[in-house]
Amino acid sequence: MPRVGGARQTDRMPTGSSQLSRAVRLHSHGFRTPADDAVSVVERLGAIQAQDLGAAKWVIGSRMTRPTPDAVDAALAERRVVRSWPMRGTLHILPARMLRPTLRLTGPRVLANARLRHERLELGETEYRRARDAVERELAGGGTATRDELSGLWRAAGIDANGPRTYHLIWWLALDGVLCGGPVDGRLQHFALLDEWAPVGAGEPDSAEQTLAELFTAYVRGHGPVTLADFAWWSGLTMRDTRTALDGAGDRVERFVDRPADDGPERYVAAGATDAAASRPSGALALAGFDEYYLGYADRSPVCDPAFGDLVIPGGNGVFQPTLVLDGRVVGTWKRSGTAAKPRIELRWFESKHAAAASRFERPVRAWAGFQGIELQGIDSTAP
Repeated sequence: MPRVGGARQTDRMPTGSSQLSRAVRLHSHGFRTPADDAVSVVERLGAIQAQDLGAAKWVIGSRMTRPTPDAVDAALAERRVVRSWPMRGTLHILPARMLRPTLRLTGPRVLANARLRHERLELGETEYRRARDAVERELAGGGTATRDELSGLWRAAGIDANGPRTYHLIWWLALDGVLCGGPVDGRLQHFALLDEWAPVGAGEPDSAEQTLAELFTAYVRGHGPVTLADFAWWSGLTMRDTRTALDGAGDRVERFVDRPADDGPERYVAAGATDAAASRPSGALALAGFDEYYLGYADRSPVCDPAFGDLVIPGGNGVFQPTLVLDGRVVGTWKRSGTAAKPRIELRWFESKHAAAASRFERPVRAWAGFQGIELQGIDSTAP
C-alpha cells in the first residue's frame, strides 16, 4: 500500500468522520447558504486567519453570493470588521466589536510567550514606549501608515527599526490594543490607532465571561461540529477558559449526535444546525490557502485523512495550500500555473480516483478566477 507524506495511505477516514458530520460542517461554514455581504461571513465564522490577505479575501468571497475583492475591502474600510492579531499571535479578520475584548483575554498570554524573542531582538519596555509615543503622535486625528512608513517613523525617532523589529513593534502595539489594521489598498495594509479606527461601541462584550461565551458561540456556529480541544487551539485559550465558554454559551450550542460514530470526544454544533444541514455532503469547492474549513481545528482528520496532511502543509512549514473539497472531503490541492499572459490552474489530486471528478471543479475554479479578475486559459489535472 503506498505512502503519502510518510504516512500509510488508506481509504478509511478516521474516527469522527461521517457523511453527517461533513454535511453539517459544510452547512456551518456557510457553503450551503452563501451570504450577501462580507461582514456576515466574518460574523458567521467568528474570525478568519488572514496573514495572507489575498487568500483571506477568497475565504470570505467563496462564501458570498456575489463576491468581489472590493466587497471585502469595503467591509474593512467601513470598520465593521478589522484585521489584527487577536488569537495565536496570528493575523485574523474579525468583527470590530470583538477585537478589543478578545485581546484582553489573549494578548497577555501571547506576549508572555514572546518574551524571549523580544529579548533576542533587544526590544524592551524602553523601545516599546518610544515606539508607542511616536505612533500615537503621528497617527492621532485619524492618520494611517503602512508598515514601511511606521519603520521610517521609528527610525526618525531614533529606534532601530529593521524588518523583524518593525514587525514585532507593530505586533506588540496591536496586542496591547494600540494599533490595528486600517484601510486596505489592494494587498497593502495600512495601520491606524485602534481607539480612533474602531472606538468602543454598542455590542462589545463587557466581561471576560461574556467574551468567552460569544467567541465560543461564533466558533461553533461557523465551524461545527467541533470539540472543546478544537476551540482551545483556535482561540489560543486554556481548557479552563474553554469550559467557561461552553457554560456561557448555554442553549445557543448543543451536542452533536452522530450515531454510531459517537465514540470520540463530545462535539458541538449551533442549536438546530444538524436539522438544518443536508444528511449527505455534496458539492465541489476550490478553497483558499489557510481556509478555515481545514485550518480552523486542532483535529483536521474528520475532513482529511492525516496521510495527506503533508500535501496541504508541505513539510509542516505552516503554509496551507489552497484545497479541493469534494463532498465535504479534502481530496487535493490547486495552484495557479501558466504565465501572466496565459494563466491556468493545476488541480493536484491526493489519489488517482479523484481525478475523475475534475469537471466538477470547473465552476468553482472559474469563480475564483472571476473574483481575481483573471481570464483563465485552461485547467490541468495532475494525479499521483
